[in-house]
Amino acid sequence: MSIKKIAIIFFFSLIFGIITFFVYSKFFKEIKTVKQEPQIIETEVYQSNIIKDINYTTKNADGDEYIISASEAEIDYSNPSILFLTNVTALIKLKNSENITVTSHYGKYNTENFDTIFSKNVIINYIDNKIVGEYLDFSLERNSMIISRNIIFTNLENILKADVIEINIDTKDTKIFMYEKEKKVKIKTKN
Repeated sequence: MSIKKIAIIFFFSLIFGIITFFVYSKFFKEIKTVKQEPQIIETEVYQSNIIKDINYTTKNADGDEYIISASEAEIDYSNPSILFLTNVTALIKLKNSENITVTSHYGKYNTENFDTIFSKNVIINYIDNKIVGEYLDFSLERNSMIISRNIIFTNLENILKADVIEINIDTKDTKIFMYEKEKKVKIKTKN
């Protein structure tokens, strides 16, 4: 099989995975939120804004579910709907598809609009696809998902390296590029 054919197969596999993720993401526009009340561990500290073992669950009418949890959350005093998360895990349970997981060391979660920024050691797993990067900005308000900083996309056959993968949620337009125009996106087969 030629490298060109392998690159085309890899590119279409990548687009299929991304489109599946965004079809799921579309449901967030009409969702109901079920919030679990976080437990404050140190009740004696009256000015504390640290919450341990936080978990938010969002479910849409179709039965798809988005669960985000963290070992620790700090509430932003200037905006209480913003949580700064540590050891973040997000699980996207699709009723008619495979689950998608996202993990990272840190996160910033907006409890009102569900926008989430994952940072440091971001790992996205979907079926046999894995995307590793340092930053994931998922925004429903902007209709975009931007994965950036040292992107490595792997599946069973290929490895892709790039600086940015940018996706428009509404149109499904996807851009994969490098910050410097002289540099090229690298695609390599595992064989």
